[in-house]
Amino acid sequence: MGLSWMAWTWQTALFFVVIGLLLAAMSVWEWRVPGGAPRRGILGFRTTRGDRLFISLLAAAYIHLLWLAVAGTPLWGASAAALIVAVLVFRKV
Repeated sequence: MGLSWMAWTWQTALFFVVIGLLLAAMSVWEWRVPGGAPRRGILGFRTTRGDRLFISLLAAAYIHLLWLAVAGTPLWGASAAALIVAVLVFRKV
């Protein structure tokens, strides 16, 4: 059985590589600077680094879906917006 039914493009591969690198970077960050104590941000509940990464990834998915619905391709604008949102999430949430 081959994998020809899957849409494996360089963009799909890049997506999974970036997710893997983010998880590896978070692991190294936690190893080098242990703790990362939970903090209460603008959402009103305590979040850790991992929580903020998860929120950022979810936000990125929704930003890209909304971009596709409204503007279509290319997705560079959505990626830039998702990166800005991720920075804001890590700073404020």
